[in-house]
Amino acid sequence: MTSTNTATSFAMPEGMSDGDLVRLKGLRKMRALALSLLILAAVIYVLTRDHDTGWLGYVNAGSEAAMVGAIADWFAVTALFRHPLGLPIPHTAIIPNRKASLGESLQEFVADNFLKEDVIRERIASAGVSKRVGEWLVDGNHADRLVREGSRILADALSHVKETDVAAVIQEALIPRLQEEELSPVVGQLMDEVLRDDAHRGLVDLAVDELGRWLEHNHDEVAALIENRAPSWTPQWLDKRVATWVHEQVVEWVAEIGRTPDHNARIALDNWLRELASDLQEDPATMERFERLKVRMLSQPRVSTTSVQLWDALRRALIGSLGDETGLLRTRAREELDRLGRRLIDDPALGARVDSTISNVAAYAVNHYGHEVATVISATVNRWDGKETAERIELHVGRDLQFIRINGTVVGGLAGVVIHAISTVI
Repeated sequence: MTSTNTATSFAMPEGMSDGDLVRLKGLRKMRALALSLLILAAVIYVLTRDHDTGWLGYVNAGSEAAMVGAIADWFAVTALFRHPLGLPIPHTAIIPNRKASLGESLQEFVADNFLKEDVIRERIASAGVSKRVGEWLVDGNHADRLVREGSRILADALSHVKETDVAAVIQEALIPRLQEEELSPVVGQLMDEVLRDDAHRGLVDLAVDELGRWLEHNHDEVAALIENRAPSWTPQWLDKRVATWVHEQVVEWVAEIGRTPDHNARIALDNWLRELASDLQEDPATMERFERLKVRMLSQPRVSTTSVQLWDALRRALIGSLGDETGLLRTRAREELDRLGRRLIDDPALGARVDSTISNVAAYAVNHYGHEVATVISATVNRWDGKETAERIELHVGRDLQFIRINGTVVGGLAGVVIHAISTVI
C-alpha cells in the first residue's frame, strides 16, 4: 500500500472510495477543531499567566487545565492508533500491535450478537422482504431489466458450453452412473404415482387420437398390409373388401376408446401398467429384465451421440429464444415476473410464506455457517498490516474520537476554574 503523509499525520491510501474521502474530510475537520481549541487555550494561558487574581486568574487557571485535558486526551486517542510523537511508549499503538486479537474479538462480537437466529428472523419479519421485492418488480422497468440481464447471462453461459464437454459428462459420468444404479424400483414407484393421480390419461388420450387420425388418413397403407397377409388362393376383390371392413372396424374401435373413459381397453391398459409398476419394485425376474434392457440401451453408441445432439439442439433453441426481445420466452418471463410481483403485494398469505421461507433459509445458514461467515472479519484483519489496520479503523471512528479531545479541553477548563475557585475561597 502506498500512502501520502499529510499535515494531520494520516496516510491516505490510493483508490479510496467516495465514502472514505468524505470520512477523511470529516476526520481532518474535527482534528483541526480539537487542535484549534488546544492552541486557543495555550494562547489564553500565555496572555494571562501573570494574573493569578481577579477574574483573569480564573481564566488563567481554566486555560491551564484545558491544555492539560486536551493534551492528555490527545495522547489517549493517538495511543490507540500509533506511538505519540513517534516515541515507543509502552501500551501505545494498541491497534497495530494487537490487530489479531482485535479481529478475533470483533469476529466473536458479530457472531454472538448479530448472526443469531432470533435476530435474523426478527429483522426479516420487520423488513417485509416479499412486499419489497414485489414493489420492486412492478416498479418501472425492473422486471424487463431483470429478464434482459438474466437472458444475456444465461445465453452467454450456454454459448460457452462446449459440445465435447457435454459428451464427456454423458459418456464418463452420466451413462456409467445410470448403468450401475438400480433404476427399476425408481421407475416402478414413479409409475405408481402417475397411475394413482391418473396423470397418464392425457398421454393415453393423445396416443389414441393420433392413432385414430393416422388410421383415417392412411387407408391404403392399412389395406395393403391386410391384403398382403391374405391367403394366395382368395380372390383379390374379396381381399379388398375384407381389408376395407377391417380398417373400418379398427378405426371405429380406436374412436370408441377415445370417447369412452371407462373402455375395457383402457381398464386393461391401466391394470397392466399397475402390475408392471408393482413387478418393477417387487418381482426379481421383472427387475432383472428391466436392468438388462437398461444396460443394453445405454451401451448403444448412438445413445451418447443422440443425447449430445438433443442437448445441442436445445441449447441453440434456447440461445435463439433468449436473444429475441419480442420472443415468446422473454415475453412470458416478463409477464410472469410482473404477475409474481403483484401477487407478492396483494396476497398476504403468499407474502407470509415467502418471508417464512427466506427466514428459514437465513436461520439455517446462520445456525450452521454463522461462525464460518464471521471468520471473514478476522481473516480480513489478519491480511492487513498493523499500520493499515489502524488507518482503516481511524478513518471510520476517528472523527467521533476527536470529541474526546474537545470534551477533554472543555471539561479540563471547567475543572480548572472550579479548582481555582475552591483555592481562592480556602
